[in-house]
Amino acid sequence: MGSPCSIQLYATHAEQAQQVAQLVMDDVYRLEARYSRYRSDSFLSEINRAAAQAGSIEVDPETAGLLDYAATCYQQSEGLFDVTSGILRQAWNFKSGAIPDSGIIESLLEKVGWDKLKWHSPRLTFTIAGMEIDLGGVVKEYATDRAASLCREAGIRYGVVNLGGDIKIIGPHDDGSPWRIAIKHPRKPDAILTTLILDSGAVASSGDYERCIILNGVRYGHVLNPKTGWPVNYMAAVSVIGEFCVVAGSASTIAMLKQEQGALWLQDLGLPHVWMNVNGESGGYLGTHMLDVS
Repeated sequence: MGSPCSIQLYATHAEQAQQVAQLVMDDVYRLEARYSRYRSDSFLSEINRAAAQAGSIEVDPETAGLLDYAATCYQQSEGLFDVTSGILRQAWNFKSGAIPDSGIIESLLEKVGWDKLKWHSPRLTFTIAGMEIDLGGVVKEYATDRAASLCREAGIRYGVVNLGGDIKIIGPHDDGSPWRIAIKHPRKPDAILTTLILDSGAVASSGDYERCIILNGVRYGHVLNPKTGWPVNYMAAVSVIGEFCVVAGSASTIAMLKQEQGALWLQDLGLPHVWMNVNGESGGYLGTHMLDVS
């Protein structure tokens, strides 16, 4: 998943813990192999080979479910959450320290837009040659939810799954006490913005600090607006609490993309969240969830 991952669980004996952990890891590896854009043998790469030729491809039920969710996110975000926007990484190299030419961005935007493809399950059709699908903003969170479900199905009642910061709670500690989940400060590498106290649900975060370019005092983060091709520049970080990690993950990204309206959008949906903007201002709405600000 391109980031540190961990599973913490309580089991009746070590053998059960090892078996369940292996079951979960095998499923995570399966999803990574199937949907990684870095592997030429992945099904996602097969989809993108069809996209390169403005072709058509039939997908399996699991992929269809992910595409249905992507379509819902596109609609609910008014086009801001767009799995066709990954092609913009051809312009933005966040290791280069350089800002791309606007002409390159404009040429790529011609190939961005969920509305430029046709999705009638199980067939996906691309109308413009050279488009791409990137499910990176959905699959890791989906894998996190699946991991927790697999643990429960195997008889595990207490534990937590953390796939690169996407967190799903299997259940509280075995003594009933909640988990303490630290939210990283977006501007202080060794500091914590806040700590959430949770015994159920999921947490996912989005921010401008993991991959960015800082040039002449301006930070360009990796969360790109698919309508402009440029990084958002209002929210520094957003963390969302939800029942499912896939919902929390897409909601945190959409809030980043909505910029000044992001926090209000989350509150209108009733999704508990915390945020900090690029000016250092912070806030949130936590409902009945506990927060440790010490």
